[in-house]
Amino acid sequence: MKEVDARGLSCPEPLMLTAEALKGATEAVKVLVTEPHQRMNVEKYAKDHGKTPVSSEKDGYFEVVIE
Repeated sequence: MKEVDARGLSCPEPLMLTAEALKGATEAVKVLVTEPHQRMNVEKYAKDHGKTPVSSEKDGYFEVVIE
């Protein structure tokens, strides 16, 4: 599983890193973000591109697994 650690980054960096990771991805992509609005943006981007995001809240950050 490819992992994108975007914790502590400002928008739109987490979204840009997510888009880059999803290009040609043949496996799930895990995205780590700090802010709730970043989680929502990543989830929306995934859904808009036909992917299924599953989010969970960890200790001080959010994890979004995109399949």
